[in-house]
Amino acid sequence: MSTYRPLHDGWTLTAVSEDVQITGVPAAVPGCVHTDLLTAGLIEDPYLDDNENRLTWIGRTDWVYETAFTWAGDGHEHTDLVCEGLDTVAKVVLNGVEVGDTANQHRSYRFAVRHLLREGENTLAVHFAAPYGYAEERRAELGARPAAYAEPYPFIRKMACNFGWDWGPTLVTAGIWQPIGLESWSGARLASVRPLVHGDGRVEVHVTVGGSAPAPLTVTAEVAGVAARALLEPGDREAVVEVRVPEPELWWPRGYGEQHRYDLTVRMGEESWARRIGFRDVRLDQRDGGFTIVVNGVPVHVRGVNWIPDDCFPSRVTRERLAERFTQAAEANVNLLRVWGGGRYESDDFYDLADELGLLVWQDFLFACAAYPEEEPFATEVAAEAREHVTRLSWRPSLVLWCGNNENIEGHADWGWQAELEGRTWGAGFYYELLPSIVAELDPTRPYWPGSPYSGAPDLPPNDPARGTVHIWDVWNREDYTHYAAYRPRFVAEFGFQGPPAHATLRRAVGGELSAGSPLLRQHQKAADGDAKLLRGLGEHLPRPRDFDDWHYFTQLNQARAVTFGIERFRALAPYCAGTVVWQLNDCWPVVSWAAVDGDGRRKPLWYALRRVYADRLLTIQDGAVTVVNDSSGGWAGELELVRTDLAGTPLAKEAVRVDVAPRSTAVVRLPAAVAAPGDPVAELIVARLDGERALRFFAEDTRVAFPAAAYDTEVTPSGDGLTVTVTARTVVRELALFPDRLDPAAVVDDMLVTLLPGESATFRVVTEHELDPAALVSRPVLRCVNEARP
Repeated sequence: MSTYRPLHDGWTLTAVSEDVQITGVPAAVPGCVHTDLLTAGLIEDPYLDDNENRLTWIGRTDWVYETAFTWAGDGHEHTDLVCEGLDTVAKVVLNGVEVGDTANQHRSYRFAVRHLLREGENTLAVHFAAPYGYAEERRAELGARPAAYAEPYPFIRKMACNFGWDWGPTLVTAGIWQPIGLESWSGARLASVRPLVHGDGRVEVHVTVGGSAPAPLTVTAEVAGVAARALLEPGDREAVVEVRVPEPELWWPRGYGEQHRYDLTVRMGEESWARRIGFRDVRLDQRDGGFTIVVNGVPVHVRGVNWIPDDCFPSRVTRERLAERFTQAAEANVNLLRVWGGGRYESDDFYDLADELGLLVWQDFLFACAAYPEEEPFATEVAAEAREHVTRLSWRPSLVLWCGNNENIEGHADWGWQAELEGRTWGAGFYYELLPSIVAELDPTRPYWPGSPYSGAPDLPPNDPARGTVHIWDVWNREDYTHYAAYRPRFVAEFGFQGPPAHATLRRAVGGELSAGSPLLRQHQKAADGDAKLLRGLGEHLPRPRDFDDWHYFTQLNQARAVTFGIERFRALAPYCAGTVVWQLNDCWPVVSWAAVDGDGRRKPLWYALRRVYADRLLTIQDGAVTVVNDSSGGWAGELELVRTDLAGTPLAKEAVRVDVAPRSTAVVRLPAAVAAPGDPVAELIVARLDGERALRFFAEDTRVAFPAAAYDTEVTPSGDGLTVTVTARTVVRELALFPDRLDPAAVVDDMLVTLLPGESATFRVVTEHELDPAALVSRPVLRCVNEARP
């Protein structure tokens, strides 16, 4: 039986620099330099105001973490120092003797140290070289490579977004970011366990053994009451144990069935390894240029979101925090998370939650928006990290796709990289040879895709909407969001539109007066020309902002509308278009960005829009027709009511059409001429209703519609853990939104962006622990609508 002793106590942090006088600061392990300096009061919070700008020196400084611990002989033959994650370029010294060095944040290290341990006190130091210095040295040695940003992130195996992104700060970290400890063992140990799980009930357990034993060893694997064993003769290092479970209950994605899981236990002597596995099969259907994820033989229409690291400092991301994000994703009817290639391989908690909730995971290997050198030391490091994480995640039922990179194939083909590279390596050997060979060897149970966007073959244009996966970024950067209608994609792996975070989030992060374009607010807008794009994106859709409150509401609303427009167009193309992955679910700090949930965990209006547009059943009016989208397991039949009405709610034309839409399918119903043709485009709209679902389509943009000034009655009543706000419309009320965080930063509301026709009511539940002023709750800027009276 091995024993493990964490070494997380008594650490101090010291700068190794003549220019930085920081010595012996108490340090948290796991953690990083930034969080230790923040705790010690030596730096200001980098997420507030423009403090980030004054912290660049941290990533250009060498640091040393030091601790002392007592040790006594434990009767074992071996003791290893296990470093689950060091960030990044480190030298590990035990009792004055260097035991090893590291240069990869994305992998673990194990050093044999028993011969260096001594009875009584021992000292352990981890010396971290400045990340900037290391990366810039490698760049000088190997030659510069083109990248999306003028930072050296391709030259160090580290979270690329540490160096800043168009939604993230530049906070280049160092530290012991994962657990570190001593493992003692004798004879042989379970070095790795790699189960390959199949939907037919087979589990192939690949076991690798460290050390040796003088006699044969028996490895057993048991799941669902079925056990099998294999014999390891002395000197053998690997064994395969195959277990066959008859007719197991399958693990299904969210919305397609239950997430049945079984306990798998592997034993070798007194050593054991236990996980919860799920039986399922996954493949990628690429017929006719398509990209359809098929689980247990059933095509899955992906309703996805992109995932970035939830904090710049990973040690602060707890299981509870991840559970909150996953709940937010699930409640928005999301069924897939794409772990983006500029971040990290996520924690076990992340994949545990995905397995539990049935959220599919698309896992990028960690390459993003740059040409990456394939020479040493990177070839060896990339192979090591890939082998470690493919082995680590091979048994996860939620993981359905390995992807080689984010946008690097597109960059090489379309962004002018080839001339700049002058024949230097850029990562092709990783994406087309190394990574697929590792996946084929270690995890043949799930597909590999070389990159995204990608059209299925190296000689094809990578961002072709007619093949494979596409990223759509002309919308937001140049085009109005209605340009999504020009696309007929097979699968959209990235698209999105910016909007600001919640008011309470901005208020916490930005000191002084809030105003659009102010210097401190601009510090929390990282996109090139982002502020101008926000205003330009309003186009004719929404009024021009008169003040900050208008800017905040209209740009948040426009974000929600833009993404809704895109998803409705693409879902209407199902099954030809097999899914969408919105950029992005979450943020890592308080920032104006594409996220649906902001950096403080607050839901933006986009989140409420996602919940509506990603629902199992959707009505969408476009191109003279109603598309009935039924992505549920049951049929959807009934009378589709189609009404052309004026703004006062008076029906001008009305038709009913019987529809019967099969499960997982769509139906297109042409609008009758009497409904489709307006008498007065600025004063009429179409309403479609089916079985409690409703869709509205105005004939003109909001800025041209002859809206009356909104008139409505409100009622605020106490209700359980908060308040109920009921709004009853006397006129049409366009995109009603309630922002209770302006009164209580912790307050949340259950719905948003509701359009009411005259006589209709909407009820909002506000959860709060405080007594809120009822009058303020139903007044500007807390209660907003597009056609509110403007003084």
